[in-house]
Formats: sequence, C-alpha cells, structure tokens
Amino acid sequence: MLITDQLIERKTDNQASDFIFFNTKMKQKTMTHPCYNGCNHENARIHLPVAPKCNIQCNYCVRKFDCVNESRPGVATRIISPGEALEKYIEVKKTMANLSVVGIAGPGDALCDFENTRKTLQLIKEYDSDITFCLSTNGLMLPNHADELEALGVSHVTVTINAVDPEISARIYKYVRYEGVEYAGYKAGALLLKNQLTGLNRLTEKGIVCKVNIVVLKGINDFHIPEIAKTVKQSGCYIVNIMPLIPVQGSEFEHLPKATTEEIMKLRKECGRLILQMQHCRQCRADAVGSL
Repeated sequence: MLITDQLIERKTDNQASDFIFFNTKMKQKTMTHPCYNGCNHENARIHLPVAPKCNIQCNYCVRKFDCVNESRPGVATRIISPGEALEKYIEVKKTMANLSVVGIAGPGDALCDFENTRKTLQLIKEYDSDITFCLSTNGLMLPNHADELEALGVSHVTVTINAVDPEISARIYKYVRYEGVEYAGYKAGALLLKNQLTGLNRLTEKGIVCKVNIVVLKGINDFHIPEIAKTVKQSGCYIVNIMPLIPVQGSEFEHLPKATTEEIMKLRKECGRLILQMQHCRQCRADAVGSL
C-alpha cells in the first residue's frame, strides 16, 4: 500500500482526534515527491540555493565548506538569485522529464531569507503552475509565513525539530535570533519549540503536508526521539525522517559519534509504531538535482 493511501490522524487541543484524507491533487503531488513517498524513487527534485541566511546556530552545522563529493544539508557550490533559479529550473526541466519538485533547502533557512524564497517561487509558478513546491526550515519563522506559503502554492514543508524539551534544545543550539533579539539556553529552546509547533499546526490545518526531520545526537537527544515523534504527530505531521548526525569539522559537535545504521533503524522501527517513517533519505545538498 502506498503511504499516500493511508490517512493522517491529527490531534489538536480542541478535538481529541480527526481524520484528513488527501484530495486528489495533493495525493498526486505526494506520490510524485521522492522524499514523501517511499514507494516511488522515479521522480526527481531540484534544490535551488537562493537562501543563504540563517537565524539559529545549530551546534552541528557549518555552512562555509563545500566539496563536490560532499552531500549534506547546508552545502551549496554558490548562491544563486531568484532569476538565476528560474533559468536553472528551465534548463534542467528540458533534459529531466521526471522533474516533479522544486525545493528550497537553504543553504541557510528558507524562511529567514524569505524575500529570495518568495521571489523564486513566484517566478517559477508563473512559468510552470503544475510543479510541486517544497521547502525546508528550522521552523522559527513558520507562524509568520504560513499564510503566504499557502498563497504561493507550497504543498510540502519539512521542519527540523531535534527536541521538544527546551532543556535538551539548549544543548543543541548555540543561539536563536528572532525579531532583533538573540536568545540562548532554555529561552532559545522554548521560543524555537513554540514557533515550530505553532507553525506545524497552522500548515497542517491548511492542508499542507509536513515532514519532520530529526538529527540523532548521541547522548543528547537519542533517548528523546520517540517523544519528538509523538509530539509532532499530534501537530499533524505526516512523516518523520530520523537521520544520523554528519560530524563536520569546525562545529561544536565535530567529535560527537555518529549513530550507526543499526541504531537509526532501531529508532525508526520504534517510532514507526507512532507515525510513518522515511527510510530512504540521502541528506541532500542545498543544490541537489536528480532522483534519490
């Protein structure tokens, strides 16, 4: 059974449980999205690196390095303008007939650099109104932009949520910058979590399909991951992607051990009792093109 044939159970504060079925258009978009439908590896996506800015500092993230053989989030050979992004999409589409998704995954945060993100989506939408729009975000600015994402035609959003306990978040994020103020420690974690869950609820209420990425940080959040899965399901999340840390030289967590494949699969199996699991993630670059 395709995962898009399954229903989503969403729980909110005001109602114990309600069920949402994909409409025909959203079901088709999800079936042809290589990250959201594990039964389909035939469709391609293009990530357009138009958003270099970021408003939080994760202790595992360094964006200044780039190697053509390096595949991880936060990496792009160069930043392109919205106009260049349209040109790149047109050129790739000419030679890649199975291109079904345009994604913005940084290399910073798509909503921190929202002017570039908005213009890129507008330009491509004018050229090709049938393409699926997807973006990735840390979720800090989701409450501010949820309405406009719907208006722009964004149908799929990935939010990285590494903790639902601000005490744990305080160990993961060096700082959070929001509306001109820099927060650290517990306050940073509490603010980030509040905005992530508020934004996730708003998106799912609008019918936008959401995926939550969780980076496994051994000794920091690995024991906490089932609680994250439970919490985001209650906010309407459709599928969870549990990923190993990629240690990066120069980051705070460069010496943190990477979770093994066996450890990742064990977590996916445990959390799979709660919510659908993405099994085929390649932790793609911000300028990735092609099939997974």
